[in-house]
Amino acid sequence: MRCPFCGDENNRVIDSRLGRDETEIRRRRECQECQRRFTTRERVEDVLPRIVKRDERREDFDRRKLLASLEKACAKRPVSVDALERLADRIEKRAQESGDPEVLSDRLGEWVLDELVRIDTLAAARFASVFRDFQNADDYAAFFEDAAARRAAAREELPSVRAPEPPRRPPA
Repeated sequence: MRCPFCGDENNRVIDSRLGRDETEIRRRRECQECQRRFTTRERVEDVLPRIVKRDERREDFDRRKLLASLEKACAKRPVSVDALERLADRIEKRAQESGDPEVLSDRLGEWVLDELVRIDTLAAARFASVFRDFQNADDYAAFFEDAAARRAAAREELPSVRAPEPPRRPPA
C-alpha cells in the first residue's frame, strides 16, 4: 500500500476494525517515511452481473454511477448520504444474489424505485422522471399513484409493531 501523501510503500497498520455492515475492514495506517496517517478499506471483491442497457450495450455494474444518480435524485432533500450508501448496498447485494450473469437496466431501475419510494417519494419521482422518461403531468400523476401503492405494499410486508397500551387504573 502506497502512502497517498509521499508515495512511499513502507507503512504500518495502527488499527483494524470492521466497517459498515461488517462487509469491509477499515485499517488505519501510518507512513514510515512521512509519519502521516491514512485510512484504507478492504472488501471482498464481489462478482457482480453486467448491466444490459436499453440499446443492448453491456456495462459492468458501477456502484459509483448508481450513487451519483441517487445523489442527483435526492439533491436538496432530507436524505442522508448514509441512507444512500445503505440503499446502494442493498441494490448491489440484490444484483449479486440474483445469480444472473446479466441484469436488465430496467429491472435495476425498478429495484432502485422500490427502495427510493420508501425513503423519499419526491426523490423517487425525480429518479423516475429520468429513468422512465416522463413527458407530461399525466406521467407524474401515474407515478404518484404507483408510489402510494408501493408504500402500502411495503407497509404490509413489515410486521406491525404496536406500542403496548398503558396500564389502566382501577376506578376510585
